[in-house]
Parts: sequence; structure tokens; C-alpha cells
Amino acid sequence: MYGCRNSPLAVGNCDSILDKLIGDALKIQCGTTLGAVISKAAKERIESYITEAEQQGAKILLDGRNTIVPGKENGFYVGPTIIDYATTDMRVAKEEIFGPVLTIVRVKTIDEALAIENANPYGNACSVFTQSGGLANYVTENASAGMCGVNIGVPVPREPFGFGGWNESRFGSGDITGKSSIGFFTKEKKTTTKWNPEAGVNWMS
Repeated sequence: MYGCRNSPLAVGNCDSILDKLIGDALKIQCGTTLGAVISKAAKERIESYITEAEQQGAKILLDGRNTIVPGKENGFYVGPTIIDYATTDMRVAKEEIFGPVLTIVRVKTIDEALAIENANPYGNACSVFTQSGGLANYVTENASAGMCGVNIGVPVPREPFGFGGWNESRFGSGDITGKSSIGFFTKEKKTTTKWNPEAGVNWMS
């Protein structure tokens, strides 16, 4: 399974992983281990994403719409939701929902997943979940993202390494933390010298 910000890209047959995700999501209890969203408008907005995806052909594996918590009937709750078979043109796959919604986009190959990732105008971070070191290497080398993770969901590096993305996710001329962040204030000078004219070789040798 290959992860990107808006929705995971499931490469090949990932049904066993999705079964585990559903099992874990079913353990989440609204009102205890999952709080309410901020307002009625937020609840309606989140649920509209789910409804729209369903109408466009996605499969709702776990539906958190119309959740009511006993004793907290006036709370704005959305239960854990898992959407499968979404496509890249759906809003649930392109926009951040800011709710307990996981959207799955299925692809056949890792190159198809990378093509989707790299077509995104942003490039803050990406993650790959795999037990293959070679595959992990391939993704981190070819993904157009400033921060890459292997088997971690949020690939934010610890100091002294820089925090920062690529493409439209880039802020200014450098990372916002770490050693590379001072590059904005650095004026580099490159000097090329040759001290041995008798050697008979050019300066590139």
C-alpha cells in the first residue's frame, strides 16, 4: 500500500489490509475515543463528501454518517468512515476532508501509484508501506515529494533535518527548519583554480 496525503493508493490486492483497517476502525467509539467535529456545518460538509463519493460509484466499506451518540444527541459526530474504489477525479481523493474518513484509490502497479503522486501539484510528503527494501528505495527515489516515509504515516523528520516540501508545497527558497533553512540567508561562492600549467591537462581533469 502506497500512501499520499489525501488518500492511500492500494497497489495490487490489499483486501487483507483493508479488513484489518475496518476491524480497527470498528473499535473506535464516538463520544469516547473519537470526539465530535467542530460544528453542524462541518458535519454536513464531511458527510457530503461521503454521499458524493457513493453517488459517483465508490464503495462505502464503513459508514459514519448520521452517527448519534446516546446522551450526546446534540453533538456533531461523524463516525469512522472507509471509502473504497474511489477514483482520482473524485473530491474525496483530491481534497482534504478534515474528518474521520479514509479514502482508498486502487491501482495495479507501483508505477501507476507514482504517476498519480507525481501528477499532484503539491509535494509536501509521501509514504510507502512495504516489507521490500528495494520497493521502498524505488518509491523514495522517484516520488516528487520533499519528505518521504517508509512504514510511517507522517514522514516528518526530527531535527536537525529540514522540514519542507517540493513543488507547490515549498515555502520560500528552503526548508523551514533544520540546517537547510539557513540557505535563504547564504550567498554561495564557487571558485575554480588551476595551479599546474605544466601538467598539460585541462581544468576538468
